[in-house]
Amino acid sequence: MKKILVPCDFSEPAIEAFQFAIDLANHSGGTVSVLTVIDVPVIVYGASIDMPAYDFSSDMIKGMEEDANKNYTKMAKKFAKGFTDLSFNVIQGSIAATISDFVMDKKIDLVVMGTHGATGIKEFFVGSNTEKIVRFSSAPVFAIRKAVPVSSVKNIVFPTTLQLDQLDFIKKVKLLQDFFDATLHILYVNTPINYIRESDLKEYSKAVKFTNFTVNVRNDRYEPDGIILFAEEIKADLLVMATHGRKGLSHFIAGSVTEDVVNHVECPVWTYTLKKKK
Repeated sequence: MKKILVPCDFSEPAIEAFQFAIDLANHSGGTVSVLTVIDVPVIVYGASIDMPAYDFSSDMIKGMEEDANKNYTKMAKKFAKGFTDLSFNVIQGSIAATISDFVMDKKIDLVVMGTHGATGIKEFFVGSNTEKIVRFSSAPVFAIRKAVPVSSVKNIVFPTTLQLDQLDFIKKVKLLQDFFDATLHILYVNTPINYIRESDLKEYSKAVKFTNFTVNVRNDRYEPDGIILFAEEIKADLLVMATHGRKGLSHFIAGSVTEDVVNHVECPVWTYTLKKKK
């Protein structure tokens, strides 16, 4: 967690994410880059194809950049006193694509994003920008609704599907657990179509050589609901989850357990996009 990126629109969740990122960097000796993306739509007036498209003027964009700089200066002054490894970037473009490109270009180790969550029609049809970054980011993502002190993270929930071929993901979970010096609560949610015994979960935990952990099996009709209820039950400080980064129709049909949890759980969620098998 040496190079941390905070995409920021200066909303309340984004500022919470910034505070969490600064705390993380202070503990890890890392740097923090703040990125504001100006997503300017093109507006077309009139029904005739002869009517030109209206684009935002350069003066308007310049004004938005100046506002972003003012907001950043105010935020940094209030929440990053004494922290010097900090930079600010304003880029014009589509939000999710610009953030993803920035992660790749700057070799970012970790993205910390605020999330409002999403419910109902908005969640089903639109989703949030955080959800899109969770799905496609090449770096792990922290989704933050409210900042918590890094030193307070002592109980981490790790929902698993008992797959033994996710070694890179498992390695990163162990490193995260060591960083926080926390207990790992390994969870499997039995559903009507997927069922295991607690002994299976114990064997899995030994096979991947976890330490300082508990094993937990819960029953629920839907996996995300079971995860959220367990997190509330033990008052989890953090969830760690993998996502397959599905796109298009496959995502529309199958959905994502990780994204459902990010949209509804209160505590921070750390996500990792699994590498596709060749």
